[in-house]
Amino acid sequence: MQIQTQVSLKSLNTFGIDQKASFFTEACSVEEVREAMIWAKDQDKEVFILGGGSNILLTQDLDCLVLAMKIKGIEVIDETDEHFFIEVGAGENWHEFVLKSIEMGWNGLENLSLIPGTVGASPMQNIGAYGVEIKEVFHSLKALNRKTLKLETFDSETCEFGYRESIFKNKVKGKYIICSVVFRLSKTPQFNVDYGIIKETLQQQGIDQLTPRSISNAVIEIRQSKLPDPKQIGNAGSFFKNPTISTEQFESLKAENPGIPGYPLPDGVKVPAAWLIEQSGWKGKRFGDIGVHEKQPLVLVNYGNGDGNAIKELAQKVQASVKAKFGVELTPEVNFI
Repeated sequence: MQIQTQVSLKSLNTFGIDQKASFFTEACSVEEVREAMIWAKDQDKEVFILGGGSNILLTQDLDCLVLAMKIKGIEVIDETDEHFFIEVGAGENWHEFVLKSIEMGWNGLENLSLIPGTVGASPMQNIGAYGVEIKEVFHSLKALNRKTLKLETFDSETCEFGYRESIFKNKVKGKYIICSVVFRLSKTPQFNVDYGIIKETLQQQGIDQLTPRSISNAVIEIRQSKLPDPKQIGNAGSFFKNPTISTEQFESLKAENPGIPGYPLPDGVKVPAAWLIEQSGWKGKRFGDIGVHEKQPLVLVNYGNGDGNAIKELAQKVQASVKAKFGVELTPEVNFI
């Protein structure tokens, strides 16, 4: 384990914010994670876990040990007549793992193509897209207890998954470090093309015979057409969650805004945050080096030398205007650091 000092994190977060870490190291194994935790305790320093840097907004230098998770490995650890059980290191790139699963005939992840970040962050956020969430293909994970430095196993029920939520974002936040994840992937493809835009894209591509790869390609095309590439424009993808409001509130809003889209759920109606933001006049607005993306208002962007605090202030202004216009609270998906 090598400890570096005063390391710029600009290339390690997809917003491209240039903040520094007082101390920095990488962990390629569970044992190296333990070594880093022991070092930090001896130095009386906090430890910040960094995955793909795709869901954070840095607003300050970090006077702590930044630990970059680089644990790799993709292994079939069990199988049944219907499923493969695949254990994946927390440091594996998510999209590359999805492509690997398609290549190997491990089905169920194709709708989650091109989501940025690492495998270790996927259950923490319960990432989801186009009708599929991690909880549907999740089996278990191993996480290091920061206090005891022992590995503990969490199953699906223990993780308490919700919409972009898990126990790691609330009850045990900051108490564990996810080191590997086990997925339960199907031997038989089960296609989820309920989202109209996927059907439309497949038709435009001239696809008649569905395959996991064809769905993955369609999702990739959709995401690339809507979301800016972080390598070109700094961003963290969707900045806000899609809010769920009561049926009564939705009907009231619909009376005043006939075009408002909504998707019925057991506990209410989900409303696209992008629609609310665009109707509030934010789409394409630019303020120096930061702004709201011109194609996808759900995405806040850094055009070059943007400041994390300025982006945070912009997010708060967007929230306030949506609240004032529609009475709907927007909750950030991105973590402010």
